[in-house]
Amino acid sequence: MKNSTGRDIADALGLLLRRSTRARLYDRLTEGLGEAVDDLTYPVISGLARTGPASAADLGREIGLDRTTVTRRADRLEQAGLLQRRPDPADGRATLLTLTDAGHAVIAATRRQLAAAIEDSLATWPRSDAETFARLLRRFVDEGPFAAGED
Repeated sequence: MKNSTGRDIADALGLLLRRSTRARLYDRLTEGLGEAVDDLTYPVISGLARTGPASAADLGREIGLDRTTVTRRADRLEQAGLLQRRPDPADGRATLLTLTDAGHAVIAATRRQLAAAIEDSLATWPRSDAETFARLLRRFVDEGPFAAGED
C-alpha cells in the first residue's frame, strides 16, 4: 500500500512538474498581460515576487535558471516597466532586481487568475474535500520531500 501511494503521488507530481504543463499554465495566466509577460518571463517575475529583491544569480537558483537567462528575461520585464535594477545596499558593485508597482499588479492579477482557475476546477468537489485537499497539500509541501531544507 505504501509504495503504491508513493508511486501514485510521484506520477501525479511528474505530470505537474513537466515543463510543458507549466508552460501551458503560464500561457493561461499571462494571457492579456502584454508581450513582456509570457511563459518564459513569468517564472522570473513570479520568483521575484516570492523572494523580494534579488540578484540575477540568486533568483536563478530559486527558479532553476542560470544567471544569464534570468538577466535576458529580466531585460524584457524591465523594458515593460515591470521590474527595475537597483544597487545592492550590502554590496555597491552588485545589482538587485526588484518589482515595480506595475510588476506587483501583474503578479496580483496572475494570482487571482490562478486562484479562480483552481476554484473552478474544484467546483464539482464537495467543499469539505476541497478544503481537506488544500490542507493536506500544504502539509505535504511543508513536510514532504520538497520541504525547505530538503534540497
